[in-house]
Amino acid sequence: MTEDEPDEDAGGRSGSGSETVPLVVVDGDDRVELAVERGRNLRRVMLDAGLSPYASATRRLNCGGRGICATCGVRVREGPPADQWHDRLADRFGYPRLSCQIAVDRPMTVALVDKRVWGGRRSEADVGGANGKESDRD
Repeated sequence: MTEDEPDEDAGGRSGSGSETVPLVVVDGDDRVELAVERGRNLRRVMLDAGLSPYASATRRLNCGGRGICATCGVRVREGPPADQWHDRLADRFGYPRLSCQIAVDRPMTVALVDKRVWGGRRSEADVGGANGKESDRD
């Protein structure tokens, strides 16, 4: 491969042969597009890219991706269905899903939530409100 050749083939495989999938992370008005090796953990991918799912107080006070502290929540706009117990409940009741329990195995779009310590519950009134954006409440 020369310098002018792309590092990824048409099938979404990088030069090392691993398949990549697109991940879009929305943070307020910012939108970051990443090519992620299929199967990687969403929390780890975001942290590696400098995108934190944590509130300022929970950057250090978290379970390290074990799925027990509920501090790494994100809104999954497009992606896999909830398959972890916490994520099924979060989906049902309008809370953010745990990024540490989501594998990036298909194209995904996630939004970082505006957090205090934990992400708030989304109500029907919060979706498509006056400014057209979702908001989080405590």
